[in-house]
Amino acid sequence: MTIKGANLKGRLSAILKLTLQAIKGSEEDYTKLSINKAIFLLAVPMVVEMLMEGLFAIADIFFVAGISEEAVATVGLTESVMTLVYSIGIGLSMATTAMVARRIGEKKPGEASLAASQSILLAAGLSFFIAIAGIFNAREILELMGGSPELVASGYRYTAWMLGTNLIIMLLFLLNAIFRGAGDASLAMRSLIVANGLNIILDPILIYGLGPVPAMGLEGAAIATVIGRGTAVLYQSWSLLAGSAIVRLLAKNFVPVGAILWRLVKISAGGMGQFIIGSASWVFLIKIMSDFGTDALAGYTIAIRVIIFSILPSWGLANAAATLTGQNLGAGHPERAEASVWKCALYNMIFLGGLSVFFAFAADEVIMLFSNEPGVIAVGADTLRYVSLGYVFFAYGMVMLQAFNGAGDTLTPTLINLMGYWLIQIPLAWILAKHLDWQSNGVIWAIVIAEVILAVTSIFIFRTGRWKNKQV
Repeated sequence: MTIKGANLKGRLSAILKLTLQAIKGSEEDYTKLSINKAIFLLAVPMVVEMLMEGLFAIADIFFVAGISEEAVATVGLTESVMTLVYSIGIGLSMATTAMVARRIGEKKPGEASLAASQSILLAAGLSFFIAIAGIFNAREILELMGGSPELVASGYRYTAWMLGTNLIIMLLFLLNAIFRGAGDASLAMRSLIVANGLNIILDPILIYGLGPVPAMGLEGAAIATVIGRGTAVLYQSWSLLAGSAIVRLLAKNFVPVGAILWRLVKISAGGMGQFIIGSASWVFLIKIMSDFGTDALAGYTIAIRVIIFSILPSWGLANAAATLTGQNLGAGHPERAEASVWKCALYNMIFLGGLSVFFAFAADEVIMLFSNEPGVIAVGADTLRYVSLGYVFFAYGMVMLQAFNGAGDTLTPTLINLMGYWLIQIPLAWILAKHLDWQSNGVIWAIVIAEVILAVTSIFIFRTGRWKNKQV
C-alpha cells in the first residue's frame, strides 16, 4: 500500500471512530476540545435527531392518509392549534439550552441542574391549562378552526388526546434541550429514536388493528404518538434522575425560584416569537400562492416539504453552534465561541451549496417523484431551483441566528425574523406576485430575496459582538 493510500485509510478510520463516539456519546469538555472535533461530536447526533423528526412527520401522515381525507384534515387542523404548544416548547427549549450551556461552561453543574428543574416546572404549569382546554373543548376547537360537523364528530378524540397530553410534547422538547445545553447530544438523539421508532411501529397496529388489537382509526394514531413520545420522556427522565446524563435533576431544585423562572420567561418569549413569526409567514405565502390554482399550490407545497426535509442536517449544525456558543461564553472564551460559529457556518455553506447544485440540475426529477402533473412539476421545480440559489446565504443566516439563541439573546433573532418575514417577504411576495404579475414566481423570488437580506443582516449584527456580553 502506498503512503497516500495508508494516509487515506487512516483518515477514514479516524472519521469512523469519531462518528461512533458521537453516536454513542461521551462526557467531553467542548470548551477545550479542538473546534472541529467539538462541532463533529455535537453535530452528528443532532443531525440524526433532526432526520428522525422528519421521518416521524412523513410516516405519521402516510398512515393517517390511509384512513380518510377527513382524518388528514383533522391532523392538519389539530397541528395548527398545536402550534401554540410547539411555540411554547421551542421557546422554553431555547432558553433552557442557553442557561444550561452557560452554567456548564462556567463549570457549575449544580446551577445547570437548578435551571433545568425550573424550566420543567414552568412547562408543567403552562401545559396544565392547555390540557384542560383540549380535553373538555376538543369539539369546539375543531369547529372554531373550520372543521365540518362530520370532521368534528370523527376527529375530536384525536384533538383531545394531542392537546390533553401536551406536557409530553413539551417535556420531549425541553429535556432534549437540557441534553443539548450540557453537550450530551447523543442522549437527545436516542430519545427521538425511541419516540419516533415506537410511533412508526405502533401507527399501523393501532390505526388498522392487528390480531387482538382493535382498529382505532385516527384515535389510534394519537395513542401511538403519545406512547412513543411518553416512552421517550421516561427514558429522558431516567437519564436525568439516575442515569448517565451530565446534568442531574434533584428534588430540592423543584422548589420555585422566582428570579430563575422570570429569566426563563424573558428568554423564552423571544424563542416563541421566532417560531410564531416564521410559521405565520408561511401561512400568508400559502394564501397568496393558492390564488394561482391547484397545480401551483401543490407544486409549491411539495417543493417546500422537500426543502424542509433536505435542510434538516443544517439545523443539526446550527444547534451545535448554539451549544458551543453558550458553553464557551460560560467558560470565558468569547473568541472561541465566535470562531466555532464561523466554522459551523462554513461547513453548513458547503453542505447547502452542494444541495443547491443538485437541485439546479435535478429539480424536475425530484418533483416527479411526487407528481406527474406538468403544472405541478413546473412550479415545484422552479421553487426548488430558485430557493436553493439563496442557500449559500441561508447557511450563514441560520447558524448566526442559532448562535444568538445559544448566547441567550433571543430578542435579536426575533427582530431579524420580524423584519425579514413580515416586513420584507410577505409584502414583496404580494407585490411581485399580484401587482407585477409574476404569479407563483413572485412568491418564490420573495423567499429568496428575504432570506438573503435576513442572512446579511444576521452576519452584520453578529460581527458587532454585542451577543458576547449577554447575561443569562
